[in-house]
Amino acid sequence: MNALDSPPPHPQDSPAPHRTEAQDRPARLTVGVVGAGRVGPALAASLRLAGHRPVAVSGVSDASRRRAAALLPEVPLVTPSEVLGRADLVLLTVPDDTLPGLVAGLAETGAVRPGQLLVHTSGRYGAGVLDPARRAGALPLALHPAMTFTGTPVDVQRLAGCSFGVTAPEELRLAAEALVIEMGGEPEWIAEEARPLYHAALALGANHLVTLVAQAMELLRTAGVAAPDRMLGPLLGAALDNSLRSGDAALTGPVARGDAGTVAAHIAELRTHAPQSVAGYLAMARATADRALAHGLLKPELAEDLLGVLADGAADSGMGGAE
Repeated sequence: MNALDSPPPHPQDSPAPHRTEAQDRPARLTVGVVGAGRVGPALAASLRLAGHRPVAVSGVSDASRRRAAALLPEVPLVTPSEVLGRADLVLLTVPDDTLPGLVAGLAETGAVRPGQLLVHTSGRYGAGVLDPARRAGALPLALHPAMTFTGTPVDVQRLAGCSFGVTAPEELRLAAEALVIEMGGEPEWIAEEARPLYHAALALGANHLVTLVAQAMELLRTAGVAAPDRMLGPLLGAALDNSLRSGDAALTGPVARGDAGTVAAHIAELRTHAPQSVAGYLAMARATADRALAHGLLKPELAEDLLGVLADGAADSGMGGAE
């Protein structure tokens, strides 16, 4: 079956928000997953809800096998080559650094079939990383869900409204976007050359957020707060909402106000109780000061003392280059 054929109308298809027209939807496909980490089984389960049929999954670790069993029950665990042999649509959901070697190996061993949809979910790479498979006749798609995954069934629900970074050859663009919509996501076209920057932006916002929140919770516990999660939840929720709505205009706190004395006290306390947090605090405070100055929130006459405190803190930390 050609993956780009339009499916016939099906009486069981029920209307859904953002559902693609029948002529723009991929045909019902057999689906395979290479790499049963947190992402692959969730995407395959979501595709199953859209009428596609998961038929094979590969996974080595016990955790991978448990995830596959929970999200794709009764789907057999086989080798990566066998996955490609059974599926029209193959999800390559492996770590970024593993992906190029995996693609090259599958192509060299003849596992790739002409007309087969080969989808990777790496944020870093576009469709170019799939060139070895494309030369073997595969149809390459890069579909990266901008979501954090737990490896549990809740991930399937979180895909509703999730943005996907989509990169594909122009002739496959409609098919790529249709697959994303069928998973409940929202396609966002990312140019091939912009993929690393796109991925860096997501890592900066999401991955580093987890680090910041974890550090804040640890500090609150040290300060004697019994339920730091309950304290931070409303505050961080409001800060996130405000920043998404207003950008730099949402900046608040001692750095944005130019309260140099308060910032100096923070640095001193962190040196005593959490020295591992000082470098991160200084880096984020300097970035916040720069943005507050540029946006007109931090008055220039207050910025001098504040930047001096941050420079002294960096010098004491041996960071250098803070100026």
